[in-house]
Amino acid sequence: MIKKGFSFIGIFFLYGLALLPLSVLYAFSTLTYYILYYLVGYRQQVVRENLINSFPEKDLPEIIKIEKAYFRYLCNLIFEIIKMPLISKKELQKRYIFKNLHFIENHLNKGESAIVCSAHYGNWEWGTLALGLNLSITRYVIYKPLNNKVFDSWFYNMRARFGNTLISMKQTLRTVAASRKTTSIICFASDQTPVRESANYWLPFLHQTTSVFTGPEKIARQTNRPVFYLQVTVIKRGYYEVDCVPITENPSLLEEHDITKAQFKLLEDQINANPPYWLWSHRRWKHKPENVAYEA
Repeated sequence: MIKKGFSFIGIFFLYGLALLPLSVLYAFSTLTYYILYYLVGYRQQVVRENLINSFPEKDLPEIIKIEKAYFRYLCNLIFEIIKMPLISKKELQKRYIFKNLHFIENHLNKGESAIVCSAHYGNWEWGTLALGLNLSITRYVIYKPLNNKVFDSWFYNMRARFGNTLISMKQTLRTVAASRKTTSIICFASDQTPVRESANYWLPFLHQTTSVFTGPEKIARQTNRPVFYLQVTVIKRGYYEVDCVPITENPSLLEEHDITKAQFKLLEDQINANPPYWLWSHRRWKHKPENVAYEA
């Protein structure tokens, strides 16, 4: 009960911060960066290890430069997420621009459903929210509920503000089956780490053997829904551009794992081009392969 009370106080505090303009929140972000990086050293060891393993060709000064840029962006991201419950439609549309959505709309206009894949690159939370302002069709967003019920409710409500329907990961297949006669899109952040028991497919990714989530491909192959990847570019602080990249319009014609390999190749190229904007503080490679062979 005490823990729940502190959670409500935390939510009240976050709503108070959300009332502030982004310019003020970014000033807090800069201050938070110095505290988080230089005083607290939050997950610095995890980030550095991930960067060293992902970029073996870079020397330590280059790694540290990326590391600092990542923590600066992480702090921006934290305060951008805090702003989400109260950001206006107009401001979000100004800050998050989509390109080539007609690739998806062409299918939706014909009554064909689609699958949209994204990654934890740039502000994926704003991206999910902004997608709801650009596509009026039914949108199912797959997410992993938080253990803290109070904060889970806070995230749920702000993610669903502009009409997204959030679906727990465990309910994905049931939702696909129930919506088979409804024109819709299903959105995945598909670079997350699968649980160890489900780590059945591994890819070479950022110079490391990596367990990958194959859920989007399995659904695409079962339902023959076209698959698209949202490729994010960070233009400047608080401004993003997203290119809608077709992966396949006919999954039934592809070999198994082709879709998964394509989306991770797009993400890898994106990270190599501009490394600081991926979620480096996540323990992405906590699972290690055991006698795993993968296709190069």
